[in-house]
Amino acid sequence: MPTLYTHSDSNRRKTWLLMSVFFVFIIIAGYVFGAAMESPEVLYFAVGFSIISSFISYWWSDKIVLAMSDAKPVSLESNKELYRLVENLCISAGLPLPRIYIINDSAPNAFATGRDPEHAVVAVTSGLLEKLDKSELEGVVAHELSHIGNRDILLATIVTVLVGVIVLLADWFRRWTFWGRRKNSENGGGQLQLIIMIAAVLLSILAPLFAYLMQFAISRKREFAADADAALLTRYPEGLARALEKISADTEPLEAANRATAHLYIASPFEGKSDGRGKKSFFKKAFMTHPPVEDRIAALRGTRV
Repeated sequence: MPTLYTHSDSNRRKTWLLMSVFFVFIIIAGYVFGAAMESPEVLYFAVGFSIISSFISYWWSDKIVLAMSDAKPVSLESNKELYRLVENLCISAGLPLPRIYIINDSAPNAFATGRDPEHAVVAVTSGLLEKLDKSELEGVVAHELSHIGNRDILLATIVTVLVGVIVLLADWFRRWTFWGRRKNSENGGGQLQLIIMIAAVLLSILAPLFAYLMQFAISRKREFAADADAALLTRYPEGLARALEKISADTEPLEAANRATAHLYIASPFEGKSDGRGKKSFFKKAFMTHPPVEDRIAALRGTRV
């Protein structure tokens, strides 16, 4: 029977399989767009531009997110209980102590950010501290520390680069079809060029959609893996399961979050609840940044198959 930990191994393999497919798709899309535009330099420029943009966000992402969330730093003196809880979990996980922040928001939630374990941040809302007991809070913090230890922030940055390349290429190609191609229309072209052009037009429409679907899929796999690692770290999966139940059932809006930061939180502040049967459609699941909470809870309790 599948367990929480076999699911974790499976999700890690699926993550890297998705990454490999993503890279192949980038190469194919770049080749088709370059061939249609008869300008392979476009691909090199798009890749370089996306990497530079993501490099900047990677190095300063923690400061940007903390400022957007209006988070305040926590010291041993200001919140001894939270500080010691994070410190003890870091010792167990073999991680350096991250900077700890509190967001003054009544909705229970938390996130981790930072470019590596030595420059990491864990932020929790005041609502999380008020509404969760110690074992549940430990589960949430362990989940966020698992993201740090697994270098998920680095993986998310790489995926952002790839998505940026695809979106930029597709946008440039659509602009070229309206402006640049008109200037070169008198040159004509054979049947092969026509086929390439049709393929490129279809790719320019479908490629960004596919890129975002891949990004969401990788994000969901990393959430399952972080849940499993948190359960291993605390040796008490039920704590995180109960925490996820409380977070998902809470009706308070998370005012500190926005669409740019929603994917960082342990549970999405914007994705709707399940229907009465606890199910979501396949189409809706495909566009979620987080797995359905009921699936995560079932995995933690050993009932997900």
